[in-house]
Amino acid sequence: MQYLYKRHTYTKEKESLLMAQPYRTAYHFQPPKNWINDPNGPMIYKGIYHLFYQYNPESAEWGNISWGHSTSTDLVNWTIHPPALLPSDTYDISGCWSGSATILQDGTPAILYTGGDSQNVQLQNLAVPKDPSDPYLVEWVKSPHNPIMTPHEEEKESFRDPTTAWLGTDGIWRVLIGNERKNRGTAVLYKSEDFVHWTEAERPLHSSSETTMWECPDLFPVLIDGENGLDISEIFSGIKHVLKNSVARSFVDYYTVGVYDHHNDVYTPDEGSVDNESGLRLDYGRYYASKSFFDSEKKRRIFIAWVNESTSREIDLIKGWSGLQSFPRKIWLDKGGKQLIQWPVEEIETLRTNKVDLQNITLEAGSKREISGVTAAQADVEISFTIPSFDRAEVYDSNWRNP
Repeated sequence: MQYLYKRHTYTKEKESLLMAQPYRTAYHFQPPKNWINDPNGPMIYKGIYHLFYQYNPESAEWGNISWGHSTSTDLVNWTIHPPALLPSDTYDISGCWSGSATILQDGTPAILYTGGDSQNVQLQNLAVPKDPSDPYLVEWVKSPHNPIMTPHEEEKESFRDPTTAWLGTDGIWRVLIGNERKNRGTAVLYKSEDFVHWTEAERPLHSSSETTMWECPDLFPVLIDGENGLDISEIFSGIKHVLKNSVARSFVDYYTVGVYDHHNDVYTPDEGSVDNESGLRLDYGRYYASKSFFDSEKKRRIFIAWVNESTSREIDLIKGWSGLQSFPRKIWLDKGGKQLIQWPVEEIETLRTNKVDLQNITLEAGSKREISGVTAAQADVEISFTIPSFDRAEVYDSNWRNP
């Protein structure tokens, strides 16, 4: 995903007001400084979680877009590494934009990402680890075959954000590219036998006339019955598929639940699964360009998204940073098979300390009670209560419902 922003100036007076940094988060991921946006290529490799992300190494505003890189053993505490990808070649000199990571058949990862050339033509590129034995994957090498996918002439600026690739039952790799074709949000399908040479399929996997440009698409299987996640290449009778799209015009992530016909490479949303921004969303707040991955260690699918700032670019420059990542969420299909259920990954509970436990407290009508012992700026509160009698409760009136 790309953004073109104008540079702003600021005054010394505004700078002094913002130096306290009151808006830094407590447990969401964000680097020490500078701009970030989309999460890219999250994965687990040799027991280490990797998070890449759109990053400006030089400023708190969009520009010089690279792939920032951090690792973790618990999805809570992160170690910052040097950027994994920097704009350096003709096919990505305008930026190393969004993409995904895929674990290949030999167990090593590969990155597919969008690069912009000097004319901002969007091109798909490949990078691999310089040393696959390094669990931290600090160094990456761009393929000499780049660019490995190029757009149609009329789609030069609407051809981006490759998904995690999956291996078909025929042994051929498949990947989706976000696109807008004939005013339709479109997931263009490409195929490859060797992960280097890619050919566009005869037709897209799916498109919708009710949306415009699809960014950061994501396709993955979910169990019909169960909370475990699945590897993206899993195909069997007990699953459905989810197609998530980030719509550029509205800054909304929505998804449909449906069926992926792997013989004909066609995705069809289930009846009633609304295929536009008014349908199901992963989040109804500031949550965009989400990316999922399969955690093979704990058998779960995890989502991460970009949470953009509500402050101006002017203020971002003053405070020295902009953007953060949502806390990782485990997701699975509800028992009705119509929507996703999500919950923060269990590791968040390691942040709980100094528990304050109150039991058997009676609250009288209109009373209040101060809880002593809680001094944190942020607290995790769980409350359960019972109502001894409903004798004085008002009887529900159906006219209360909105017309």
